[in-house]
Amino acid sequence: MAAESARSRSTAGPSLLSIGQVLARLNPEFPELSPSKLRFLEERQLVSPARTESGYRKFSPADMERLRFVLTMQRDHYLPLKVIRSYLAELDAGRSPELPGAVRNGVSILSADRKLSRDELIRESGATPMLLADAISASLIVAADTFSDDSLAVMTTLVELQRTGIEPRHLRGFRAAAERELGLIENALMPVARRKDAASRARVAEMAGEIAGQLETVRSSLIRSALSRLNS
Repeated sequence: MAAESARSRSTAGPSLLSIGQVLARLNPEFPELSPSKLRFLEERQLVSPARTESGYRKFSPADMERLRFVLTMQRDHYLPLKVIRSYLAELDAGRSPELPGAVRNGVSILSADRKLSRDELIRESGATPMLLADAISASLIVAADTFSDDSLAVMTTLVELQRTGIEPRHLRGFRAAAERELGLIENALMPVARRKDAASRARVAEMAGEIAGQLETVRSSLIRSALSRLNS
């Protein structure tokens, strides 16, 4: 499953597949897979298809194996993409990481299963109690008795940002922006959400993640564009 450079691969080989051919092969097993999700997975650097001179994506057998692994980890083990990407990056680097979802001493090693106390959150993130208080005040983290690894990731990032002079108070608008995006997602999913069957509920969950990823793609692009102007 090691990633190959898309630029170094020939697109003339008969084994390379178009997006349509990929969907035809994977949709029986993963019916929710769509062209937009394939592009989203590429944007998240989970797969790197080759490109023809005209810019069309071409997927190799290794790409197909990688896609099947990513989709299986999402569907069967509910793994977030960042966990899957980290695992694949370790494989690509020639290391032998533990498979996501493995159990050690009877306890899942997945970050989503962890619950951290306030002291553990502060210690593992390298934050100060004041920084945690400021993060809660700025609505970047919800006050609670225990915290998830998502909170740990936020606190670790806030520690790094603080070194550049960016404090939680400077990020107060992030919560409001997240709520606006949630409103967009809810409105987009309303026709499907009105259906009460199990299949529709599963579809809503899948679509919500996909739309959130697409919004993130737009936001990232805007930031990169702004940075390019800043650096020019």
